Amino acid sequence: GFDMARFLAAQVPRRHIAARHTVGLADAIGHADTPADAPVDGLPCSLEAAIERYGHSHFKLKLSGNVEVDLARLTAINDITQAHAQLITLDGNQQYADAQAFSDFFKQLTSAPQLAPLVAKTVFVEQPIRRDQALQQDVSALARDIPLLVDESDATLDAFVQAKALGYTGVSSKSCKGFYKSVINAARCTNWNAGPGAHGGTPYFLSGEDLTMQAGIGVQQDLALVGWLGLAHVERNGHHYVNGMKAAPAAEQQSFLLAHETLYEDSFDAVRLHIGGGQIALNSLDCPGFGTGQPGAHISWDAMHSVY
Repeated sequence: GFDMARFLAAQVPRRHIAARHTVGLADAIGHADTPADAPVDGLPCSLEAAIERYGHSHFKLKLSGNVEVDLARLTAINDITQAHAQLITLDGNQQYADAQAFSDFFKQLTSAPQLAPLVAKTVFVEQPIRRDQALQQDVSALARDIPLLVDESDATLDAFVQAKALGYTGVSSKSCKGFYKSVINAARCTNWNAGPGAHGGTPYFLSGEDLTMQAGIGVQQDLALVGWLGLAHVERNGHHYVNGMKAAPAAEQQSFLLAHETLYEDSFDAVRLHIGGGQIALNSLDCPGFGTGQPGAHISWDAMHSVY
């Protein structure tokens, strides 16, 4: 059987991790696409500006399910990211009715010469098929062209096992799905990859995905988890869609900053996640208590009580 104790003891927390930048369907791509009513706070409002500020080299691109629209948008994104991208993932967002529908799109994507650089750097596709159908049909043929990851359909502790039997090789790690689920699925990947008959030679894998994790305990817990799992990159978008810890009391912000001087920065009138050269420093999270090492976790409980 699988030696779980040995697996747990062998984990070595990472000291840094690449931030995989989310490009949402409504997000501005170039500087010229920035809407007139965008916040004027010094922070990036477009993909191009985010690359300039954070030095991103890893990207997650959302798909709408409309072939013509997606190909045009991916072409525009590729024009911006081509000189910077080292790794790309696509998120199907459950936009396709079945495997054949996504296969038809993927064939057009891979046959578009202007998108060859983007395709070459794409390492997997996240849940292209809608959740009520994703685990009802075999995707092995499609998975031979590109590794597939199950996300929204990962609703039970055994969902990844079911997905594996259908041809999926990846599963998402999200704090909202539970720490232990990620640990169990990571152990499964290690076990399956060590055994005979790995799916088409493609390794089973876990990928860190975001749910707009906020600066503070939320992002620290999630980063501590993916760092402990040894993942090389994680989707991050909470810092892009929310103005850091601006809503928290100034003293609370400074408390977090003092405890995690390499994880956070004080800029544009708020403490926020620090990303430099596309990387997030994790060294300060190697401590107990949700990566805080302090009773109370640096939270201003009095301020929280006054709100709730």
